[in-house]
This record gives sequence, C-alpha cells and structure tokens, in this order.
Amino acid sequence: MGRPEIPRAFPIRAATAVGTAVLAVLPAAPARADGPAQRQPPPGMSVVGGARLGRAGVQVNPVDGPAAPELSALAWMVSDLGTGGVLGAKNAHWPLPPASTLKTLFADTLLPRQSADTVHRVTAAELAGLGAGSSLVGIQAGQSYKVSDLWLGVILRSGNDAVRTLAAMNGGVPAAVAAMQARAAELGARDTRVVSPDGYDAPGQVSSAYDLTLFLRSALANPDFTRYAGTAVARFPGGLTAKGTAAPAFQIQNSNRMLAGTEGVARYPGLVAGKSGYTAQAGNTLVTAAARDGHTLVATILNPQSGKSNAVYNEARQLLDWGFAVRARAEPVGSLVAGPASAPDGSGTAGPAEPALAGALRTAGWATLAALPFAALLAGAVLTVRRRRRRRHRRARAAGFTSGG
Repeated sequence: MGRPEIPRAFPIRAATAVGTAVLAVLPAAPARADGPAQRQPPPGMSVVGGARLGRAGVQVNPVDGPAAPELSALAWMVSDLGTGGVLGAKNAHWPLPPASTLKTLFADTLLPRQSADTVHRVTAAELAGLGAGSSLVGIQAGQSYKVSDLWLGVILRSGNDAVRTLAAMNGGVPAAVAAMQARAAELGARDTRVVSPDGYDAPGQVSSAYDLTLFLRSALANPDFTRYAGTAVARFPGGLTAKGTAAPAFQIQNSNRMLAGTEGVARYPGLVAGKSGYTAQAGNTLVTAAARDGHTLVATILNPQSGKSNAVYNEARQLLDWGFAVRARAEPVGSLVAGPASAPDGSGTAGPAEPALAGALRTAGWATLAALPFAALLAGAVLTVRRRRRRRHRRARAAGFTSGG
C-alpha cells in the first residue's frame, strides 16, 4: 500500500506528558498489519437503500455527461444530501475497518450532551488504555479543558486522547460504545459494529461507505459539528511545562487535507466538513461533504489501493467533481434511508422505529462478547503485541508518519 495520509505527530511536549498512559493498556490487536485480510466483498451484503447497493462492484446508471471515475478504493459512494439519492457506489455495504471516520458517529452521538463552555479536569485514568501509535492532540492529565477544545481535538487532530476524555465525561468507553451502536441503529446503519469509540483497529469493528455517509449526514445537522469539522486551523491549550508553569497554546490543523489545503492537496471549493482516518487495517479513509449551487454532496472513500500519494483525497475529489457534473441528470442507484429503520424490502423508505434500548442491548452485547476473549488473553499476549507494534511504528516514523484511529 502507498503512503498513508495520516496526521503528523502532535508537539513533543505533549507526547512526553501522555507517553506512559498511551502504553498502559493495549486494545485488541489487529489480525494483520497490511490491511483487511478479505479483499473481495462478502456475499449477501445489505440491501438497505436499494437492491443495487447490495451488489458487488461499481453501480452507476448511464448519464448524458462524464463517465463515473475509475477509482482504486475498495468501496466508495457519492450521494446528494438534498434528495437522498445515491448517484454512484462501489461495494456500498461492504463492512470494512473505518479508522477515524467512525469519529463522525462518536460526534453525532455525544456532541449534543454537553455545553461547549463546560470545563473538565482530565485524570490519568481517563487517558489509560489508548492504543499504541494512536493519533493524539496532546491532552495532559491534571489539566482542565473546555468541551469545545476537546471536540476540536477530536475532529481536527483526530485525537484519541480527546475521544477518551469525552467518553469518560459520558459514562466511560463501554457506555460510549453502546450509545454509538444504538445511534447507528436509529440511523438505519446496519453494517456498523462499534468496539472502540475512536476508530482504532479492533476485532469486529467495521462500518461501510453507506453507513459512514449516514453518520456524516446526521452530524451535519448539528451546527457545532459543522463548525468544528469546517475549521482548518485552531489553537489548542498548551497544558503545563515540566516546571509546572502554563505552556503556550499551539496550533492544530485539520487532518482533512481537502479542507486544510495541505500536503500537496488543494483545498476543494465549497468543502463543508468531513473526517479523514488511517489505521493499518483500514488504510486511508475519508467521508467529506461539499456544497455547490445550493446542493450538498457527500463522498466516502475506503482504502484506496493505487499506492499513490494522497489517493484518498484525489479519489474523493474525482467523485465530487463527477457528482456535481451529473447530479441533475443522473438516475440514482439507491437512496439514503430517511428514518431509523429501512423497509423490509430495503427500499430505503423509513419503517417502524426499532426501540433504541433493544438495539443498544443487542449490539452492545455483541461488542462485549467479542471483547471478552481478548481480555482473557491480553495478559499473556501484551508483550508480543507491544514488540510487534513498536517495530511497525518505528518503521512508520522513519518514513515520516504515525498511525492511529
């Protein structure tokens, strides 16, 4: 696989402060370091949103205009949020590791629960359990942060430390996972299984191009999310120095290069908001929205295989360009579900709402059972996993990259 498009490391002073917490407890290790073991979509994919979205391969209708781009991503989808029409897709319901694009579901679920001005003092326990190599914004135990700063850390810097802190403010990681799974069910996202709220690789954690589009659509209805995710650059509190004095705030930059216009990627005109991600299993992932002439399109890209630099952004750009060019003439190949559940025929028409509690118990129970065997084996396997991860991340750092949810 080519260059991973992932955020740069946060300032060294922040890394020093949280280094011990990062390695305290490792989450479930990925089965492979080179991406998902299965390179073909599974049979019998979901037909939520329409039968064609459950088919393998590219699904587009002939249109008087430019042909759909040929992309290397394992799965992709481009949709019109105004009409709910899916203009084109490839393997839309293939459950794949989502990396930090899952943070759109995290934000959609938990962002409304606290005021942006709420101040929270972070404890060391809240930062424990971060996976080795996680992307971090630089939160320090003992320091106080506004909720608005924490969300900027989550969305701009993809900070798993900020995710853990916000999860702790909402009952802890298991409660956040259960709430996210329940929210996914309410949105009609049937391909998603949440194990880690930050998108870090974990056994059984998957989503799909279709589901991620639903998550971003829902999150964009929250003006706070749109404001955070549409911010290119922000200042983040600096915490304390080694001498105990206040460190100056430092700049953080949006890891969505199509928004920030960085690392050789030109800013996309009309880009509204989005979320990028990278992990060893997920590869590069991106879900992003852009507006033009009063219409908003969402492009979702999962794991480009071309090996080219910035492939995830270049392929999203091609999708958005094509979508805007054909939007008024293209016959959709499916639709985004309009309610908490799809009709039995998969047509995308909202059906009777599934009780959120029942959905949460069912799906949270699945995640808990999936995690139990690993918890039992963790004590014996942790040293081997640490050595393997350290070797991999040393190689990544040598190439100028870090990895994490």
